[in-house]
Amino acid sequence: MLFSKESYDIFKNHAHKLVLLTIIFAAIIQTLFKQHLCFIHSLTFAIVTISSFTFYLTNKPRTIYLVDFACFKPSFNYRVPFATAYEHAKIILSSDPKSVNFGLKILERSGLGEETCVPPKLHYLPQEPNMMDAIEECHLVIFSAMDSLLQQTGINPKNIDILIVNCSLFAPTPSISSIVVNKYKMRDDVKSFHLSGMGCSATLISIDFAKNLLQVHPESYAVVISTEILTPNTYRGKERSKILPMVLFRMGGAAILLTNKTSARTQAKYRLLHAVRTHIGGDEMAYRCIQQEEDKEGQVGIELNLDLIAVADKALTLNIMTIGPLVLPLSEKVLFVVNFLKRKLLKQDVKPYIPNFKLAFEHFCIHAGGRLIIDELQKNMKLTEVDVEASRMTLHRFGNTSSSSLWYELGYIEAKGRMKKGDRVWQIGLGSGFKCNSGVWECNRDIEFSKHSAWADCIHRYPVFQPKVMKI
Repeated sequence: MLFSKESYDIFKNHAHKLVLLTIIFAAIIQTLFKQHLCFIHSLTFAIVTISSFTFYLTNKPRTIYLVDFACFKPSFNYRVPFATAYEHAKIILSSDPKSVNFGLKILERSGLGEETCVPPKLHYLPQEPNMMDAIEECHLVIFSAMDSLLQQTGINPKNIDILIVNCSLFAPTPSISSIVVNKYKMRDDVKSFHLSGMGCSATLISIDFAKNLLQVHPESYAVVISTEILTPNTYRGKERSKILPMVLFRMGGAAILLTNKTSARTQAKYRLLHAVRTHIGGDEMAYRCIQQEEDKEGQVGIELNLDLIAVADKALTLNIMTIGPLVLPLSEKVLFVVNFLKRKLLKQDVKPYIPNFKLAFEHFCIHAGGRLIIDELQKNMKLTEVDVEASRMTLHRFGNTSSSSLWYELGYIEAKGRMKKGDRVWQIGLGSGFKCNSGVWECNRDIEFSKHSAWADCIHRYPVFQPKVMKI
């Protein structure tokens, strides 16, 4: 459609002003160029100029701002030290000590610390969570994050125009987005959505979705809530490929406030530059590398295939090929193109060129899916330990919190006082499907340490590059 609804509304509501402005502009042109133009020509030129300028203003892409975000901070009572995890595993899998020992070895090498947390009902034995237990976790995580966000920003829930919730494994009826609308008594015309089954990269899918909605709804606020509800998704079987994610996943969540309001330019923390999504689900190996399915005994769990690292590398490479031209300096683009031509056209046996993304970004937030994932991305992208520090420390302190991990990482960078005005940060999400999604943000102002941060009471103890692991 050539003219958006907003363009039509502006022309309709301000037609008299535009006509008056056009006549004044035409008169000015006629006065300046009366020897060369008649009034009809001047009027025609004025109409074209004013119309073109108005059309441009009403149809140009809107700038999307991130006003603030809040991460759920679990109570100390919910933590699961290694000794507790080992003791519970021995009871739950008493008939299979080999699986217990396997899980312990994975935990010791996982990069998780002693303060990661699981939902309240998973501390009880025997573990027999029900629907209400899952709803209680949902309330605990989401309402805590939302309350913090509302307190930090001062926004009234009734001023929220768009609500997007992403939670992959738990999709109740009414939906989680309806639970939030009901809790905070939002307006009856709020545009609410619940994205399920989208995996650990879902937060950037939600951000991209919110960006698209904000392009067509002027002067609006959008809230994105990213979480994963663990209570109904515990695996109590013996297949090792399904035990692995159970060892890594922990409770967590984040609430993010976005807006396209021009008045937010000075107070907002970040400005969204790019959102790039790559989906290679058309490849059978990629599609099946992460799946929720039953084992031979009927126990449902998330299975991680051995192809995961290779698939993640392929998805990241494709994502880089899309985002690289948008963010890299000209010198890196030239080197990348030359390398590509050598490999594809000249068939030379040379390694693919990995651009120096440190020339484009000051900070990196890589999904804290596990130590192996972070190691591989660090090696393939030639990043330093400082570059991946936020990811490793998030994994150590909070574990794999699924889609919300990127916000704990961004919170870590802020808590360390490293985020300055003009800095650019690259968020990289990896998830089932298989998907690799990127979000590029530019810091809009200097960020001060917040007492509301999930890192507030522990940032002084980090980084911990060699976490002490209890041997049992």
